[in-house]
Amino acid sequence: MKFKVGDTVETIDDAISGIVTKISETTITVEDVHGFDFQFEANELMLTASGNSLESAVYNTDFEAVKREKQSKKRKSAPTVKPKERHAPKFEVDLHIHHLTKSSKGMSNYDMLNLQMDTARGQLEFAMRKRIPKIVFIHGVGEGVLRQELETLFSRYNNVTFYDADYKTYGLGATEVRILQNVEP
Repeated sequence: MKFKVGDTVETIDDAISGIVTKISETTITVEDVHGFDFQFEANELMLTASGNSLESAVYNTDFEAVKREKQSKKRKSAPTVKPKERHAPKFEVDLHIHHLTKSSKGMSNYDMLNLQMDTARGQLEFAMRKRIPKIVFIHGVGEGVLRQELETLFSRYNNVTFYDADYKTYGLGATEVRILQNVEP
């Protein structure tokens, strides 16, 4: 809204009214009825209604500015996420040997199991440091040796609970680990 020196104005948020005495680039100085000067920005003031000010307010209003202000205040809706997806773990560790090394040629079963367990331990410690609440360890079905070793590893931590991961997503070959943040490891 355009103001000029001599206009009678009121503040929008406070109970201050007065006459415009000075207009600079960004501030408008208003003198109240007691003689005190206040400085405001133009968007904090409005013209005071007087006998013919209703007509002047209607004709002097910048309708385009009002439309822009209304459009800019619309909140953008956040993308909706289903509750099942919201709580799904984001951190997955695939312990299949072909994901951990380029070639398992020449490695014994013991060496492969040690590599898988070292990887699992390292990723679990990383998740604890970074405060990641859920991890899925994909171990495969097989004979269950890796799964048993993982359960032994997870049971050593006080701040870890573990259970079978979502069957629809991972089948029987995955374990989900939940890290409790307020419990000492």
